[in-house]
Amino acid sequence: MQIMSDTREYIIDQAYGLFLSRSYEAVSISEISKAIGFTKGALYHHFTNKEDLFKAVIDKYLPLNDFFIPFNGNSLRDYIDECIKTSEKVVNSIVNSNNNFVPLNHMALLIDAFRHYPKYAEDKEKLIVDDINSIEKIIQNAIDKKEIRSDINVKSMAMNFTSINTGVAASLMINKSPQEALKSLRNQFYELYNILKL
Repeated sequence: MQIMSDTREYIIDQAYGLFLSRSYEAVSISEISKAIGFTKGALYHHFTNKEDLFKAVIDKYLPLNDFFIPFNGNSLRDYIDECIKTSEKVVNSIVNSNNNFVPLNHMALLIDAFRHYPKYAEDKEKLIVDDINSIEKIIQNAIDKKEIRSDINVKSMAMNFTSINTGVAASLMINKSPQEALKSLRNQFYELYNILKL
């Protein structure tokens, strides 16, 4: 039923703004219902409790699949270009979904997701491990194809790539500008690649 779906999405969108600006602990179901003009009963018709609503907010606004995209390219350089495109897409999506973009609020929301949504934390940890294993294969393939030097520690280098990729969040905090954070990400990736090239 479209009306039910639209109402549910409306609640999720409004709750996102509250959780983002205040935190999971600070927002009550009463405040959510008051802010969106629904009775608590109407809210409970769509969500079992605050935790259920919070999970729906996280699933919509911090989807794990957006951060980890399977790579089908042929070279380490292709992988780097794909990482940059993915980061641009994710950062622009977050910025465009909130007119009053405050990087610290997004970091706090992510931390809340880890604290109050255990499955999200478990799934993200598994995706990170899988991603590191995938990067190791990409790096080893680049060595085998003589794209990059062979005198590197593949495991450590895979961790370096993961750190750069996830470091865009910290860069947003430092630069306070999505464009500067993405520029920094590009520079870090290309600098590392230049060091690795034969």
